[in-house]
Amino acid sequence: MDWTSDTAELYEDNEFGESVGLGEQPALVVIDLINAFTDPESNLGSDVSDVLDQTERLLAAFRDHDLPRYFTTVAYEDSYGDAGMFIEKVPAMRELKLGTDRVAVDDQIAPIGDERVIFKKYASAFFGTDLQTELTTHRVDTLVLVGVTTSGCIRATAVDSLQHGYRTIVPADAVGDRAEGPHRANLFDIDAKYGDVVQTDDVITHLEQADDQ
Repeated sequence: MDWTSDTAELYEDNEFGESVGLGEQPALVVIDLINAFTDPESNLGSDVSDVLDQTERLLAAFRDHDLPRYFTTVAYEDSYGDAGMFIEKVPAMRELKLGTDRVAVDDQIAPIGDERVIFKKYASAFFGTDLQTELTTHRVDTLVLVGVTTSGCIRATAVDSLQHGYRTIVPADAVGDRAEGPHRANLFDIDAKYGDVVQTDDVITHLEQADDQ
């Protein structure tokens, strides 16, 4: 991603931010685009209609190319005993009760067929889940991360994706946050250290070109 600032020049001069690109078997991970986060009236939500639109495009492309797709949601038992200190730090998370409509994936990009929804309790899609098993089974080498929020679950998953050895791709127009500052700052940091920040069109073009080779 092109950052025109003194900070970007500093990082570039010190050899940060090289591109890793997509590998041979990319998977799409749709992170937490659930009703609680896509409803602007929710304490957890914001207007992410553009993110939903771009995610819908990417889902269609990954489905057309028969590449792995996964969804995540965050959901807690009635006792919130599975929420740990997260619920203390962010009381708004109490809205995310297991079995309610608030933790269901938004209808615009709802899973179809055998596409899995992975239940998690914390930010990263890896922490306390079986995502790694799924990825190994399908011989995935690249994760394309979309959804919300850039500064929270996207960033945490991007860091863990790198640490698990995956090429990590974040389309900037397919992730969102409740504030522009954290969104932009975390995109910068992800691009500098953890993965490639690109555009949805870049990913779709790559998939189309890979089919032609």
